[in-house]
Amino acid sequence: MSISLNLKKLKRFSLPKLNPWLLGLLVLIPLGGISYIAYNQLVIVPQQQAKNKVQTATVERSNLTITVSANGTVQPERSVNVSPKTSGILKQLLVKEGDSVKAGQILAYMDDTNLQGQLGQSQGNLAAAAANLQKVIGGNRQQATAQANAKLQDSQFALRLTQNDLQRNRLLAQSGAISRQALDTALTARDRAQAQVKQDQEALALSQAGAQQEDIDQARGQVAAAQGAMQMIQTNLNDMVIRAPFSGVVSRKFADPGAFVTPTTAGSAVTSASSSSILSLASMNQIVAQVAEANISQIRMGLAATIQADSYSGKTFTGQVVQIATQSVVVQNVTSFEVKTSVLDPEHLLRSGMNVNVTFNAGELNNVLVVPTGAIVQQDSAQGVFVAQDKGDPVFMPIVVGTTVNDKTEVKSGLTGTEQVLLSFPPGTRKVSKLNGGS
Repeated sequence: MSISLNLKKLKRFSLPKLNPWLLGLLVLIPLGGISYIAYNQLVIVPQQQAKNKVQTATVERSNLTITVSANGTVQPERSVNVSPKTSGILKQLLVKEGDSVKAGQILAYMDDTNLQGQLGQSQGNLAAAAANLQKVIGGNRQQATAQANAKLQDSQFALRLTQNDLQRNRLLAQSGAISRQALDTALTARDRAQAQVKQDQEALALSQAGAQQEDIDQARGQVAAAQGAMQMIQTNLNDMVIRAPFSGVVSRKFADPGAFVTPTTAGSAVTSASSSSILSLASMNQIVAQVAEANISQIRMGLAATIQADSYSGKTFTGQVVQIATQSVVVQNVTSFEVKTSVLDPEHLLRSGMNVNVTFNAGELNNVLVVPTGAIVQQDSAQGVFVAQDKGDPVFMPIVVGTTVNDKTEVKSGLTGTEQVLLSFPPGTRKVSKLNGGS
């Protein structure tokens, strides 16, 4: 009974019938809102987000410090294997590995016993030759000259006697008192006496005049030969004293006293050669860096360099370029040039063979136009940047680049300095602009 009454009441309060067009409009309105929301989320919002994500940078003027980096090693300026000029026994070694020595400092002594004996003999030969020369130059003594004069007087007296005998015998022969034979005997005696007088006169003149020039020259030659022989032995003796050819550090020792050592090539690193030397001497260190071919034009003599060794993290050394190779080196198809620099190392921390990084301060570019290196792109074989526009897509502008330092690159032409260049490139912005012949 009650249920039927409620149904009747509901029928009295039921909604009126709606117009079909109104009903369709009520259905389309929600659908349109949903479509707009979907379009906004799927199209408009991503585009705005992509546009907001595009990063730009302002073209500016700046000072660029030009540096060139290269890898290198520590090497001594000079390195030699010290050895004697002649083979022999090492008598005494005065230094050890790691010692610093000065140029000319005595490093070792060789055994010179045989040479000392030869020196004494040569000194005796020189003294004898000098005495002979003095005798030849001084001539005969006064006693010898007096004897020659006395002998001449005797021969002259004998000549007068024979002349007197010859005169008497001629008178006797005329009177027939003596034979012709006796006269001839007296004549022969007179001739002999004359010859003896002449001989004694020449002997006295020679004694008074001294030796001939030929004898003096010969004696002098003997003295010179004796002096040369002694000087040669003295030179060999001097070579027995081993001295440092330059200031440096004893890097290695190859022999001890009593060892037999021989002459070797100064710069040889061959084991068989170095083993017969006395020691190895190295001068002060230098840095040998390999500079890439593209950067060698920026390197010049005297250029300042900063050196960092792998063994001393955080510590830097300074130096200057002292030599630039004229011949390139090609290793694994990479062309480089060897550049040598000095290095200030008062604490002697650097050791030969250490690896280092060298930074050359090649100069500074003042007030040049620069852009971030990451903004430069390639389009149709041309380098350039995308310049942001107030309205529309970015425009590609070709530029001529110069020096790149870290993350900045010099722009020689193509920009005015007021532009904003793109650092990120959302889809659709990497096209070539109409200014560059693209679409």
